[in-house]
Order: sequence, then C-alpha cells, then structure tokens
Amino acid sequence: MSRYLIRRIEDSSNITLHRYTELLGLHGNRHLESVVWLDNRTGETQEHAIRHVYLMTGASPNTEWLRGCVALDEKGFVLTGPDLTPDILKKAFWPLSRRPYLLESSVPGVFAAGDVRSGSVKRVASGVGEGSLAISFIHQVLAE
Repeated sequence: MSRYLIRRIEDSSNITLHRYTELLGLHGNRHLESVVWLDNRTGETQEHAIRHVYLMTGASPNTEWLRGCVALDEKGFVLTGPDLTPDILKKAFWPLSRRPYLLESSVPGVFAAGDVRSGSVKRVASGVGEGSLAISFIHQVLAE
C-alpha cells in the first residue's frame, strides 16, 4: 500500500485500524451484520456489529514457493520483461536468443500479471488488463 494511502487512512477519524488482526468470520443475512476477529498479539477473539469491511490484499506477494523457479525481486515480486537484466537472465539460464516479452518471467512461456508482478500498479483494473495482454504473448510463444 502506498505511503500516501496509509497516511490518509491513519488520519481519517471514521476509520479504525485493527493491526495484527485476522478475520475469522463474517456474519449476516443479505448484508454484513457482524465480524469476528482474532487479535494475534493477545489471542483474544471478538465479535463486533459491523456493516463494512475493507480488506487490503496484494501487499505481500506470497511467492516463496516460486523462489528458485523464476526470478523475484527483493520483496518477492516476480520480475518480468524489461526488469530482467542480462545478468538476471544469465543466472536464470535463459535459453532463447530473444529477450523476454513484456510480462514474461525468467522462464520462457511463464507470465506474471497483476499484483504479483514487480513494478505493477497494484490496481484490479491493471491486473485484468495485464492478464488480457499476457494472453496475446502466450499466443506468440505458442506460435514460436
């Protein structure tokens, strides 16, 4: 999440942040009525009457399982296209004479789109657009 957005949320009087908190349940009929959460510092579970929840996803790429398979940046996001320097490609044993396509990872034919990609703008619309663009690159790879 950008520092700008974090600051706006922290400065907002009508938003309550619950750090170190894990949602355990969302309850209601036809709309959200209550939320159950666990405070991971204290181990305490609480239920509160709440009608709106904002979830921040995508801040952590959860790509540890890809380490050693495709090149990742220092934060664990997948490096693609122009972010794959000649040195990175050499270490990854890039086997092709061409450079990777825009959304292609360090493994030929493996593409990354959306929040998991290093340098992405972390917006749903961009992720959807990148996914659509990746399809055209996949067709190019299949035609090679």
